[in-house]
Amino acid sequence: MDRIYNGMPATDLGTEGWSKPWSGGNGGSCVEAMRLGDGRVALRQSTDPEGPALIYTHHEIESFIKGAKAGQADFLLAGTSVSCE
Repeated sequence: MDRIYNGMPATDLGTEGWSKPWSGGNGGSCVEAMRLGDGRVALRQSTDPEGPALIYTHHEIESFIKGAKAGQADFLLAGTSVSCE
């Protein structure tokens, strides 16, 4: 693979290695994740597997997951707002 970049077609990353860690009873609309060889993480929408892949560093994913566990992403569900520091 020549270059991995944010917004690239998810199909350019291949079909193997994608998982649905957040799937549930949502009718098949899931976020799929793939750990890349250099430690970055790619995310794509399961209903659009040929669409764009969002590429995050290990630190970005780690920060998001820790923040979500601490309730810092609850505003996405509750309709309240928080500032990004």
